[in-house]
Amino acid sequence: MADNIIIRVQSPEGMKKIPSTKRETAAAFLKKVAKEFGFNSNGFSVYLNRNKTGELVSQNKTLSLLKIKHGDMLFLFPSESSTSSGEVMDTATPHTSSSLPSVQEDEIDQYLAKQDGKIYRNRDPQLCRHGALGKCVHCVPLEPFDEDYLNHLDPPVKHMSFHAYLRKLTGGADKGKFAALENISCKIKSGCEGHPPWPEGICTKCQPSAITLNRQKYRHVDNIMFENHTIADRFLDFWRKTGSQRMGYLYGRYTEHTDIPLGIRAEVAAIYEPPQNATQNSLELLDDPKAAAVDEIAAKLGMCKVGWIFTDLLSEDTRIGTVRYSRNSDSYYLSAEECITAGYFQNEHSNPCRLSRDGHFGSKFVTVVATGGPDNQVHFEGYQVSNQCMALVRDECLLPCKDAPELGYAQESSPEQYVPDVFYKDKDKFGNDVTFLARPLPVEYLIIDITTTFPKDPQYTFSSSQRFPIENRDILGETQDFHSLATYLSQCTSTSFLNIVSDFHLLLFLVTNEVMPLRDSIGLLLEAVKTSNEDLAQTWKKSEQWATIEQLCSTVGGQPSSSLDYGAMGGPSVPASSSAMWSCLHCTFMNQPGTEHCEMCSLPRS
Repeated sequence: MADNIIIRVQSPEGMKKIPSTKRETAAAFLKKVAKEFGFNSNGFSVYLNRNKTGELVSQNKTLSLLKIKHGDMLFLFPSESSTSSGEVMDTATPHTSSSLPSVQEDEIDQYLAKQDGKIYRNRDPQLCRHGALGKCVHCVPLEPFDEDYLNHLDPPVKHMSFHAYLRKLTGGADKGKFAALENISCKIKSGCEGHPPWPEGICTKCQPSAITLNRQKYRHVDNIMFENHTIADRFLDFWRKTGSQRMGYLYGRYTEHTDIPLGIRAEVAAIYEPPQNATQNSLELLDDPKAAAVDEIAAKLGMCKVGWIFTDLLSEDTRIGTVRYSRNSDSYYLSAEECITAGYFQNEHSNPCRLSRDGHFGSKFVTVVATGGPDNQVHFEGYQVSNQCMALVRDECLLPCKDAPELGYAQESSPEQYVPDVFYKDKDKFGNDVTFLARPLPVEYLIIDITTTFPKDPQYTFSSSQRFPIENRDILGETQDFHSLATYLSQCTSTSFLNIVSDFHLLLFLVTNEVMPLRDSIGLLLEAVKTSNEDLAQTWKKSEQWATIEQLCSTVGGQPSSSLDYGAMGGPSVPASSSAMWSCLHCTFMNQPGTEHCEMCSLPRS
């Protein structure tokens, strides 16, 4: 046994430990190295020193005669002929061209990867003692992950951006050659043949590691911005009219967030409300047969699904229109069930990443909660859950607690599923760090908060001044049909056809209606809305499909076809109907037609 030794071999792909003996010849040892690294016998060279001196050649001398001892480090370098011929090393170390898949990253990720990212500072007149062209420690550019800089921003930034985190990983002398972005797995590794499958057997090779929850230092999205208040107000109208909660998907795009180094902003341009059953205290999502069509339309409009939003609102005082402040440090910000739902959505919309062997890492999918704030007004709070939470949800290891919404519960192992131990650290009553088993688990270890904002100058991807009914609101009597389309078109006073059709919900109806779906022929109109091209919109307006739509509206809505030319033909326009629902100026409650006093606050209409 004393002859057995282990030699470490360092290569550009990583390090491997090669078992050997003192009496083994150099030729036999090199064959082991070739087999371990996946090379042929002539595709590499091994040296005793890092600077490529002391080459180990294939000969019959033993390792002991070559003065190679137990634990020594040798250095392997592939020959140019082997690398140019396309031979690939069989290794699992990430962040090399041979082991990483080819991934098409999002446009914003490609853009930020090319940016400098450094934080440039001006010359300090009090501390800098050099000329205008010089630099010192007081004015030299900072790295985007500098924690002291982020902590002194107003307001302070608790989480660095994801691309700043990547710069931190890939910085240094080795330029991140051995940096790894590993997705956590809570499942038993398959293919272990040394024992019966679980629950009869398990070993250290196939057993997943225990997880200690840490607060994530970075976030994939640094800001959420609604383009204008109208988007949020129309979404909140459902709660104002019914008192029931509501859920919707956020559609928009990812852009650069300049307030944080290498930051990403999710800009929301529209909210799609899927089929759902809602009460004052619960939400149940139903199967959506139109989901694929909605995603397809959004993609053609240059948008994607960036997150989801739901309400948690309860009236505090109906006379002044206040709501209850229920989500705070004394209760919870996100419940365990909401964290699990957010983790499910984030796993469905994973973030493409070239530095991960799986081709994806984390997610840019955000969660927005419309709830009461400290001033008892409606506030929008943004969140994500950590990558550890995503792994626990993906592998079905996390459960909610029935009687404590702020607590989750790490599932216990069963004959059907092995669940690794999950821990978290907290301070005891003496101020000492103590590790606890996550049964139960405070969900604040899983949450990352994101600032949610509205711009000072509203932006409008969809510029229509009229409001086409929102989908799946039949309970309110707001239906999407050709009668509502005829009413919508007759109320449009704009002479610009592009402005009239520039409504996300209208475009969804044109594509998904059952009478005359335009899924295969609306591409030109979507391109016109995307690029704000009036000429393209006018070209599509002359198509047979739009002529048929006009005829259907004329028949169903009882409007003459000339009135559908939106002022161009001088046709009659329908005045604002006195039978329409109206919003109270004092509490924003939506009242039934024909009333002069608000049903909620009893104040007059005007």
